Amino acid sequence: MTECLSPLQQWAQSSPSLCALETPQETYSWQSLYQKVTRVANGLSEQGVGSGDVVTCVGKNSVEQLLIYLACLELGAICALTMPQTESELTRKVDTLYGTQKPAKLWSQSPELSHLTNLDFVESDTQVYEGSYSPDNLASIVFTSGSTGTPKAVAHTSRQHLASASGLLDKFTFKQGDSWLLSLPMYHVSGLAIVYRWLFSGATLKVGSGKLERDIVGVTHASLVSTQLKRLLEEQVVLNLTHVLLGGSHVPLALSQQAAQIGIETWLGYGMTEAASTVTAKRLDELYSAGFVLPNRALKLEGQRIFIGGETLASGYYHQGLVIPFTDEGWFDTKDLGEWKSDELSIIGRADNLFISGGENVHCEEIEAALMNVDGITQAIVMPVDDAEFGQRPVAVCDFSKLLSKDEIEVHLKGELAKFKWPIAYYAMPDSIKQSGIKVSRKLLKEWLTEQK
Repeated sequence: MTECLSPLQQWAQSSPSLCALETPQETYSWQSLYQKVTRVANGLSEQGVGSGDVVTCVGKNSVEQLLIYLACLELGAICALTMPQTESELTRKVDTLYGTQKPAKLWSQSPELSHLTNLDFVESDTQVYEGSYSPDNLASIVFTSGSTGTPKAVAHTSRQHLASASGLLDKFTFKQGDSWLLSLPMYHVSGLAIVYRWLFSGATLKVGSGKLERDIVGVTHASLVSTQLKRLLEEQVVLNLTHVLLGGSHVPLALSQQAAQIGIETWLGYGMTEAASTVTAKRLDELYSAGFVLPNRALKLEGQRIFIGGETLASGYYHQGLVIPFTDEGWFDTKDLGEWKSDELSIIGRADNLFISGGENVHCEEIEAALMNVDGITQAIVMPVDDAEFGQRPVAVCDFSKLLSKDEIEVHLKGELAKFKWPIAYYAMPDSIKQSGIKVSRKLLKEWLTEQK
């Protein structure tokens, strides 16, 4: 790859007429896509966006969001991607990015945030910027959470993202002529990784309407959770899929075998935001594991604690214009636990009490803090419980000073937490647990919750 040209420019020059992007409204060649992105970059530049600036995009996947991201790459700007959320949650993230030194540059399609939005999606034919792409520019910021649920802004360069794409595609075939559905949100690193695999390979990306059964028609590659693949097979959707990268909860071998019967390779991976998505991967077989360490990554175990390194590691956490490295001599502590099965990694679980619900990371402490702001709740402990659809969902065990209904509690949570973080059930804390010590034992609570089922 030529260092001074962005991946988009390179493909526009080397494969101008090949199909680059499919959307519900239009199909773009690499050349027409580059021209479109250039006009969007002009529009952003006219609104004051330049090299090194942070542009925050709030919302679900859309063609506009993708074009803004690509335009930021051309401008040398940093695109911070975040999910639809309450104003208070967004304000905390905006403070992490900008502080009080300069105003936020914010784009959103949410009417509720219109009073905060100060960037419009506009195209301009007037060339008002000079191309400032560099693979070593900070390119993306994706939010994760620490042990307290405080947002952390993980900053990657394009070189780090492309190293991730290169390593996976060394094993997982994706080439020109193939198409990958953008089925995961770009505000998660797993969704952004799809974009970089596309930019690395020069294949086709499809941005759909949000209806999986309709969007998946015609594509060869997709990133799914096992329940989605199961539903597609059960409903006998006509599929052109050849490769599926699965994430989330345990994947039954029978599902993989069923997919193989119609020519679909199913792969399983393990990764995280700080490592630009997938770190280990394998094609599913009888030995259930997270797979082999991919090229451009490094992984070691200290005891059972997983540490990762290599070329895909982020530059650090972004905080008000500064990038704070998070590695200890090049090794990042994942706080996950694992073990080797031959040269394959098997994941035991998380070392902290974060859990995943419907593909979203959920921290018990964040929900507990919101519940403690509710008048009538003097103590709250949140625990995950297994759920057939979402993997896990939160429940809360509370010490109530006055009787509250679920509806009354949720009135208070509306402005504090995204809805997927709301507990699905509330229990009064038993006296036996309250009296067991100064600090409530999560282990005892978990055992007590199990008895309530």
